[in-house]
Amino acid sequence: MSKAAARVTLLALLLSISISAKFILNDYIISPRAAQVIEEMSTELTEKTSIHAYVVATKEKFPAGANLYKYSKRFESNISEPYVIFIFAPNAVIAEGIDDRGRLGLIASKDMIKRYNPYDVKKYAVEILQSKDSNSLQSKYDLSVVQAYSELADELAASKGVELDKTLKNKYGWIITVIAWIVRAGTILLLWIYILRPIYLRIKNGKR
Repeated sequence: MSKAAARVTLLALLLSISISAKFILNDYIISPRAAQVIEEMSTELTEKTSIHAYVVATKEKFPAGANLYKYSKRFESNISEPYVIFIFAPNAVIAEGIDDRGRLGLIASKDMIKRYNPYDVKKYAVEILQSKDSNSLQSKYDLSVVQAYSELADELAASKGVELDKTLKNKYGWIITVIAWIVRAGTILLLWIYILRPIYLRIKNGKR
């Protein structure tokens, strides 16, 4: 278990308010509750850096290797430069040998491309999408987009020498750390009860 599990627990608790988000360009996937969290982060990012980070969440079944840049063009009239568009398409067809990052896309204006690491941003969403837990599919979609967007916003802000208060890492970082330690403690306790303790007792009693 890692901090990924802690993030899932925290995010599930946070997504509880409904609002219309102007930075969500197209949404048939995530809930209004997730849009609330994204709206807060995106507004702060734009106010402090003048960078616009958008989200496109779509049910479209893109074929393997689809041109997401071409797809993003349909939203041109609704975006302002400089920009980054995070595309979340869980129904996209993944080419053989490609993991869930194939369902995610990042499209940016030329001067924004080097201001974030696409692998790191997608990684946060993939960790949640691939996690084996009791969260519903809707919750996983919400959590994946919010977590990845938070990482994107933090990286964009850092490239400008700015720190954001509304992103998960800064606003709720201490909570994530506490939850992560609780998760680790639980794992160690289970390891002791079911594996280490029986071995210890066998050795203590002179058994192999």
